[in-house]
Amino acid sequence: MAERIQAWAAPGPSQALAPFSYDPGLLGPDEVEIKVDYCGLCHSDLSMWENEWGRSAYPLVPGHEVIGRVSACGSRVHTLKEGVRVGLGWFARSCMHCAHCLSGDYHLCREAQGTIVGRHGGFADRVRCHWAWAVPVPDALPSDKSGPLFCGGITVFSPLMEFGVRPIDRVGVIGIGGLGHLALQYVRAWGCEVVAFTSRRGKEADLQALGAHRVVASTEESALDALAGSLDFLIVTTNAPLDWPRYLGMLAPRGRLHFVGAVLEPLNIPAFGLISGQKEVSGSPLGRITTVKDMLTFSARHGIAPVVEHFPMSRINDAFDHLRSGKAKFRIVLDADF
Repeated sequence: MAERIQAWAAPGPSQALAPFSYDPGLLGPDEVEIKVDYCGLCHSDLSMWENEWGRSAYPLVPGHEVIGRVSACGSRVHTLKEGVRVGLGWFARSCMHCAHCLSGDYHLCREAQGTIVGRHGGFADRVRCHWAWAVPVPDALPSDKSGPLFCGGITVFSPLMEFGVRPIDRVGVIGIGGLGHLALQYVRAWGCEVVAFTSRRGKEADLQALGAHRVVASTEESALDALAGSLDFLIVTTNAPLDWPRYLGMLAPRGRLHFVGAVLEPLNIPAFGLISGQKEVSGSPLGRITTVKDMLTFSARHGIAPVVEHFPMSRINDAFDHLRSGKAKFRIVLDADF
């Protein structure tokens, strides 16, 4: 029998996490087990903890921004070995045989399993996944900051590759939080002119240091209107409903308004606003496994990393309170202290 995994779990929606252990059973032939060193705390963990999306099962062990080392390999795993430093993000498994998987779009597989959806995640001493989703981490990237790259990082990096964003483009980033502060860094390193949209004044110096050429207050209508027809790509990282027709109007012809933030309210998008400039509205979840590897390489080459605050995992409830209060700057990473 496998050694029990020690974890932190919520017994019900929004209930405090408490020590929890479970028997993971035999390691599958295509699985690896990862000894967790660090795990990021993401807003998606908060949404799952509160069952905001109606997909949570309890007891819930959150955690899907894992950095650790492979501690065991299944009998069919030949590309990884014990001791290799890897990261694990939102997905832990996909079917590997559907048309999407065979074309490389593993993250679009209809049978893909989230690391914390119907599974126990990384707020634990160990976690398991299909070997393909355990991605080796380049030596240049620090373990204590790299976990958020496997969720927030790939979420904002993937659209740059998927939609052919060019270094000469003008790109706007809406919402400068856990996702947005990484988007600023990637877009600037990509070579683009970067416009940051924020609802909070007084952050200009911080946002410029992260990569913004220009900072615009999203509460000032005149400043927003002055950008009409000027942007090639707008990436939305916030989950708040905004004046989408106004942002659509900021796009140049053939521009794209792209959502990676989970805005729960229906989008008010006027058809003529799309037709007149042949504009597009789209969204994307994370990215391909190959794109995750490209993102890590790009991050290492350009020195891109999230701004993080650390909590020991034993203070997980304090970390959740800190995140829910909106005080986190910009990501939280938990140090496994079992």
